[in-house]
Amino acid sequence: MIIGGTRGIGLALAEHYAGQGATLAVCGRDAARLAGHPLASHPRVSVEEADITDRAALRRAMDAFAPIDLLIVTAGQYTDAAAIAAQPEATLPVLRTNVGGLYDAFDIAAGHMRRQGPGHLVAVASIAGLLRDYPGASLYSASKRAAIAICDTFRKALEPFGIAVTVIVPGYVDTARLRELNGGDASRKPFLQTEAQAVRRIAQAIERRAERCVFPWQLHLQVRLFNLLPRSLRGLRRK
Repeated sequence: MIIGGTRGIGLALAEHYAGQGATLAVCGRDAARLAGHPLASHPRVSVEEADITDRAALRRAMDAFAPIDLLIVTAGQYTDAAAIAAQPEATLPVLRTNVGGLYDAFDIAAGHMRRQGPGHLVAVASIAGLLRDYPGASLYSASKRAAIAICDTFRKALEPFGIAVTVIVPGYVDTARLRELNGGDASRKPFLQTEAQAVRRIAQAIERRAERCVFPWQLHLQVRLFNLLPRSLRGLRRK
């Protein structure tokens, strides 16, 4: 099951696993996005409309599709400082989706997996979540730090049950959403990855049940060097 599978990396992963012959559930808050897409009529693919911020809807979707041996959560919410300044309530969807929604999805799926046998939970976070906090740091970065921490916590808690947890920590991926956030062109983003490159890295990490997969290495190195700066200097970063 892929939550957030109706667009972006989630959809690209759904196409990958459908091509591998998997029985697959694709969940998103707007199932109409897949109207006319080959996955919508694929015999081994079911499309579920479920918002990750709605725990009851998530439970219904998982109960209908169970047993689930692999859950991938790619759903995410982004808002920038300008939007928050104009409307403070803009923080709430980020919190509910990136933190609360991820927790609920993992919690419900883990309940299924404990009853049925070993399974695998996967979340796609962001390399922004590896940035240490600093003055003026974004809410998005904080939410992705929380997402990484949720994965690490679930991994420790579920290890006795044979349930693996993988957190994917990608840099910039050339999705429609990233292009939308950058005036239609994301080509200036450093070390930009194609969707195909990202899917290949993610699928490989899932196959080997890696605890964490960070890519590309060049951007990871930049983040690590940035984190070594004094907190006051990190606060000068232009977002």
